[in-house]
Amino acid sequence: MNVQRPPIEPLRTTFQVQFASEEQLKKFQESTLYVLEKVGVRFPSEKALQILSDHGAWVDKSTQIVKFPPDLVMKAMSTVPRYFYMGARDPQCDLPLQKGVTYFCTDGCGVETIDFETRQRRPSRKEDVGKMARIADYLSACAFYWPMVSAQDYGITAPLHEMDASWNNTVKHVQSETIMGEKPCQYAVEMATVISGSKEALRKRPVFSLTVCTIAPLMQDKEGIEGALVLAEAGIPVGFLAMPTLGTTAPATLPGALVVGDAEIISATVLIQLAYPGAPVFHSIMHAWADPRSGTYVSYPLDSRGRHAVIDMAHYWKMPVLGGCYGTDSKAAGTWQAAAEVALDPFTVALAGAETVTGIGLADTYTLLYPEAIILDADIYHRARYQLAMMEVSPETLAVDVIEAVGPGGHFLGQKHTRQYMRDAMKRAITHEVDANGKYRDPVEAARDQVNWILENYHPEPLENSKQAELNRILKAADKELNRVLL
Repeated sequence: MNVQRPPIEPLRTTFQVQFASEEQLKKFQESTLYVLEKVGVRFPSEKALQILSDHGAWVDKSTQIVKFPPDLVMKAMSTVPRYFYMGARDPQCDLPLQKGVTYFCTDGCGVETIDFETRQRRPSRKEDVGKMARIADYLSACAFYWPMVSAQDYGITAPLHEMDASWNNTVKHVQSETIMGEKPCQYAVEMATVISGSKEALRKRPVFSLTVCTIAPLMQDKEGIEGALVLAEAGIPVGFLAMPTLGTTAPATLPGALVVGDAEIISATVLIQLAYPGAPVFHSIMHAWADPRSGTYVSYPLDSRGRHAVIDMAHYWKMPVLGGCYGTDSKAAGTWQAAAEVALDPFTVALAGAETVTGIGLADTYTLLYPEAIILDADIYHRARYQLAMMEVSPETLAVDVIEAVGPGGHFLGQKHTRQYMRDAMKRAITHEVDANGKYRDPVEAARDQVNWILENYHPEPLENSKQAELNRILKAADKELNRVLL
């Protein structure tokens, strides 16, 4: 048996909350411009330094530090598209970024998994990427897919194999967070061209995108930035993700940390726009804290404000944003901590207007995959979706005539109106799954059963044989060339 995939259900809301004031956002931007002009950002790439120098940035090649005149920054930023298009293998899963709609994806790129069968903790493999892509493809909460874990059985070419496993198991948009370097990105573009059918089709409906991490404080990654230039040339969306840690790689104050992250993102975006004006670029900051008692990396202290402030900052620059949610610090799925830390995330980022959001499905601070966690996180997602949805108020739903017919002291169970609406009135959460005796089940056990059911019963449309053969040819060439370079 093969079941049909439910349609994608993004978060939609007519409400909008700006958590930072206009005055605060102006100060953030002015501070970022000051840092870019007076402090600078290190670009350890001759290619990037040449582009920036040719366009009027102040480049010190001995230190690789670039300083940006404010007018150059503002001119380059004026060419960033406010919205862009994220294509998919199945056109019905295309994602046109727009106001009032928030698309979520899975988290990535974890390094360990709880085995699907043995329940033992082990390093992740390519097959895990494929299995989770199939589950994400089925879930309506997941609009696009980040490879959730790393294909550690493929060494240096693991990111390309993660894309291969993804495209073979999902018809949705795929966003990599691990492909880095000029040559690997050239291979990725070649693979994406196979999926799309042509370079022109890929540019029109890019079937994948890339998130590139910056290095705090105030540095770019050579491989990341040079790979981003390759993708931007092909019209593939690229986002820059800053991850400042308060007290270590950033100031111990949240605004200061956000300025560091913003300067990293804007400097990279300026480079891309100078090289390829109008290239689709998105903004993302996912900050954390250093526990002063131990130095431990913490994603969710009691006061974890800032996840929505960064959305306001991106929009102030007139850029689309990749928000951050989930990624609990809990060591296991299904704990009180795993739910409490992330419970408000989908609701607040949608109110702030994030176009895209990552985070569904990992535990232990983005590193560990429990297969059932994706189901539990999707449950939290749908709770937010219903909270944000407009209530239908009509004569039929107000049911005044039914109330009149029943009257004081009556009962509504026998009404035709009740029979018509009762089954759909209560949206059953994972906490309300029942066993054969009609008793509520343990949500974690129910989630595990849902994972197994999807893997047994759902198979997305496979790639054509000719495209599979082409991907295999490209991967074989990449394995040979890139592993030779490594040696």
